Amino acid sequence: QVQLVESGGGLVQAGGSLRLSCAASESLFKFNDMGWYRQAPGKQRELVAVISSGGPTNYADSVNGRFTISRDNARNTVYLQMNDLKPEDTAVYYCNVNRRSGGILYNFWGQGTQVSVSS
Repeated sequence: QVQLVESGGGLVQAGGSLRLSCAASESLFKFNDMGWYRQAPGKQRELVAVISSGGPTNYADSVNGRFTISRDNARNTVYLQMNDLKPEDTAVYYCNVNRRSGGILYNFWGQGTQVSVSS
C-alpha cells in the first residue's frame, strides 16, 4: 500500500505563500501522475495541479500563474508552491498519485493538509 504524507499547510494572509510537500513511500517513477486536489467546505474535491511521469504539468484555471507543481525524484516528494494566495484558496489539500496495473488505474491519497487564507 502506497503511503503519502503531506505537510506544509497552515494559516496565511492573502497575498502570502505556502509550499506543500507530499512524501511518497515509493519511488515516483512507479506512478503515472502525481497531483494535488483540494476540497473546500460544502464543495466537491477539485483538481489543482498535476504532473505526469513524463514531466508535463496541468493547472486549474483558478491557480494558473500562481501555483507551481514540481517533483524531487531523489526525495520521492512532490511539491506545490502556492503564491499570491487568496481567501478562495482555503481548503483541505490532498496529494494524489496513480498507476496502472493490469488495465486498472489505482489511485492513492494522502490524509490532507489544511490551508487557510485570511483576507
